[in-house]
Amino acid sequence: MTITKRVTFIAKPDGIEKMKELLSAMVIPSKAEDGCLFYEIVQYENRLEKFMAIETWRDDRALDGHKASEHYAIYKSSYAPYCLEKYTNELTVLG
Repeated sequence: MTITKRVTFIAKPDGIEKMKELLSAMVIPSKAEDGCLFYEIVQYENRLEKFMAIETWRDDRALDGHKASEHYAIYKSSYAPYCLEKYTNELTVLG
């Protein structure tokens, strides 16, 4: 069963550019991972401090592999000083 998530980040006012850099660096290597079906990062045009990752993984094993990757470890250990708030929603794709 596929896993689809939406992860929302609210950057600190002085952390917007660094958050953009860290999150953007996740896209290409994440898309290349086995089991990644969809992975995009977006920035809200009317709220530059707000970012969203939308990702779909083939299964739990693929998501676990993503969380064990080097690029995920770099992001995970680096984003907190620039982020005011982060929350995740599990999504069900209809259709």
